[in-house]
Amino acid sequence: MPTATAPDHVEDIVRRRGADLVELSHAIHAEPELAFAEHRSCAKAQALVAERGFEITAPAGRLDTAFRADFGSGPLVVGVCAEYDALPEIGHACGHNIIAASAVGTALALAEVADELGLTVALLGTPAEEAGGGKALLLEAGAFDDVAVAVMAHPGPSDIAAARSLALSEVIVSYRGKESHAAVAPYLGVNAADAVTVAQVAVAVLRQQLAPGQLVHGIVTDGGQAVNVIPGRAAMQYAMRAAESESLRELEGRMFACFAAGALAAGCDHEINRPAPPYAELKPDRWLAEVCREEMRRLGREPVAPEVEAALPMGSTDMGNVTQVLPGIHPVVGVDAGGATVHQRAFAAAAAGPSADRAVVEAAIMLARTVVRLAESPAERDRVLAARERRADS
Repeated sequence: MPTATAPDHVEDIVRRRGADLVELSHAIHAEPELAFAEHRSCAKAQALVAERGFEITAPAGRLDTAFRADFGSGPLVVGVCAEYDALPEIGHACGHNIIAASAVGTALALAEVADELGLTVALLGTPAEEAGGGKALLLEAGAFDDVAVAVMAHPGPSDIAAARSLALSEVIVSYRGKESHAAVAPYLGVNAADAVTVAQVAVAVLRQQLAPGQLVHGIVTDGGQAVNVIPGRAAMQYAMRAAESESLRELEGRMFACFAAGALAAGCDHEINRPAPPYAELKPDRWLAEVCREEMRRLGREPVAPEVEAALPMGSTDMGNVTQVLPGIHPVVGVDAGGATVHQRAFAAAAAGPSADRAVVEAAIMLARTVVRLAESPAERDRVLAARERRADS
């Protein structure tokens, strides 16, 4: 097959496997699993590429529900990221079933042109995006060391080629005081719940001075067990977000002072722990994003204008950590959810509907064609390979 036809060839492969990809999406959607417990979903995501002859390493990066499936031996190693974790109670309200199925479709299509284009296709099963930072952990474990470029697509209410995200860190703040009878001897207790109250008031006051792009939100996870006992322990979980990692670090310093203020006022000890690695902001590769934008339009989609992308409200993703280290993209592919957005029950229902099924197929097409165009563009191919070499030498 002449390489000039490679973009059309990978599209044809995806369309011919469309029914299998949609079936995979529905199967993952039907059995939602939480972070680091996605055993069935992980196995489902491997099945089609195993049949095609991909070499599978599972588990990968010391994570039980991570895997890497490789095909080809070319110098241009392309990482295709598959997510498959769900949310507590509301299942696949972020549409990770769509992500996994489209990633598998992308990998299957690229396998058909791997020899002609000098590719190694690496399908990476990346658990725990919603909570746990699977990609950050896989980065630390070296799973991306040989990868020159990484791609994935995420569903959402609209099409966004150069999607951005916020840097994120989460903390669990624990307070320890002293129990006592709330009526007989309250003065002998040290009220850990009071520390939570003071800390939350301090956070509320801080909100007026937050810099643009900074956000904080949290919940009380432990506030006492009985009304007639002065709480000897209490805890909160807070997420902090910012437009970029430097701003996030500044925000953390101010938030940590609020947490300490609660402990000081109540006379408690306190401890701050991180349940997951921080998430960096997405840094989409400009060339890849613009090619993806062209592919979206070719498929009849209408991605938001480039000047609007940076202003759109976004969440956070551990794919940001990947794009800070190597060239990559994380476009959003639109799903009609009747006005609902991600992390809502209505979006979970829509994630297995006709619009989502179309998104599975078209996301795989746009990603596969984007990678082919990279492989067939000597200057851009050399650019990403040179960047990988610099990483290896550093």
